[in-house]
Amino acid sequence: MSEVVETAYDTAKILAALPHRYPMLLVDRVISISEEEGIHAVKAVSFNEDFFQGHFPGRPIMPGVLQIEALAQAAGILAIETLGLAGTGKLVYFMAIEEAKFRAPVTPGHLLTLRAGFVQKRSRVCKFWGKASIDDKVTCDVNFTAMIADS
Repeated sequence: MSEVVETAYDTAKILAALPHRYPMLLVDRVISISEEEGIHAVKAVSFNEDFFQGHFPGRPIMPGVLQIEALAQAAGILAIETLGLAGTGKLVYFMAIEEAKFRAPVTPGHLLTLRAGFVQKRSRVCKFWGKASIDDKVTCDVNFTAMIADS
């Protein structure tokens, strides 16, 4: 059993861990985080999101690439917090997306569950798995790579 680093990150802690800001901040809350089990976070999908104006009028659907971005941001928090990078000025930069699959639409009013974890950890490059879901129904699963570098 892995040790939980911290639970219930509020907005202030998320803003301290990530450089993203509105409208690109896509993680609203962290439920739990551990190096072994990964991160469990959520994104509250609101009708007021900017992307719903054009995707698609009359049938708003969260773009799949933004689901992946939300998962990557959650993985960034995981890396920053569990690899001892907080306060070092290091950022986690997205490098590659692999094996992305979109399985169900995400629409306004949903609470999107974000889960991500390490597949491989190296000093400068990490590989992650990610899975987004609504009520235990997977909407997106993906593997991706990120680089840890100076900001």
